Amino acid sequence: MNLQHFYQYFFNELKKIYDENEADNISVWVFEDVLLIKKSHLKLLEKELTFFEEETLQKILKRLLSKEPLQYILGYTEFYGLRFLVDKNVLIPRPETEELVRICIEQCLPNKSIKILDIGTGSACIAITLKKNLPNAEIWATDISEDALQIAKQNALQNNADIKFLNHDILNSKLEIQNDKFDIIISNPPYITLLEKSSIQSNVLDFEPHVALFVPNEDALIFYKNILEFAANNLAIDGKIFFEINEMKASEILTMAKQFHYENATIIKDMQGKSRIAYLQK
Repeated sequence: MNLQHFYQYFFNELKKIYDENEADNISVWVFEDVLLIKKSHLKLLEKELTFFEEETLQKILKRLLSKEPLQYILGYTEFYGLRFLVDKNVLIPRPETEELVRICIEQCLPNKSIKILDIGTGSACIAITLKKNLPNAEIWATDISEDALQIAKQNALQNNADIKFLNHDILNSKLEIQNDKFDIIISNPPYITLLEKSSIQSNVLDFEPHVALFVPNEDALIFYKNILEFAANNLAIDGKIFFEINEMKASEILTMAKQFHYENATIIKDMQGKSRIAYLQK
């Protein structure tokens, strides 16, 4: 089939489940990836698709129509200008997490030697991006999932980033790292309550790892509490903590921060005006 005809067909099929803008963005990404054609040429080029190209595009379309995220289908995503491998074992990095990282970088001197801990690293998008922007930082990253850590290690290798990885459950065991305290602790922990589950889109609910998304209704801040308890003995005196948070829990996060003597606790809004980042310093 002709490229232009197939593109229109692909786009029209996606419009059944996505709005027009999103359907177009997804279509462009898929065709660029499969056909290795730049966006600027995609809608101008006249070419006949090969059998293999058409079959590949049909398979991707079928998975997209089941609402599987495109990033999992293609096996990668972009974050802060870097490419990261992703699969069902790790969350797909989101724009608000890029903001979390940006704010952390802005609070650091680029050439200073500091020690950073990323708790619940997933794909390691936070840890690796910090290392690329703060090359003198010593960065540790933990995750409860060995499968997630395998992806994280591949991403570190692919992006030439020296990260020290540990398999660790912050809720159930003591994290022991020798030598010095951390200057920065950063985390995007699970923070969606089970009560909110019904409001989550199916492309997230059906495909992304629940262990990285959900917390009990009765203990929604359990990860923040455990991280703050860890920080009490492992954060440098002038150290900083950066959290991605549930916007509905912002005031509770501030209250908890004060209980742990973080008088300089600030909630920062994301680009959409939602309270999504907590910055803590004593």
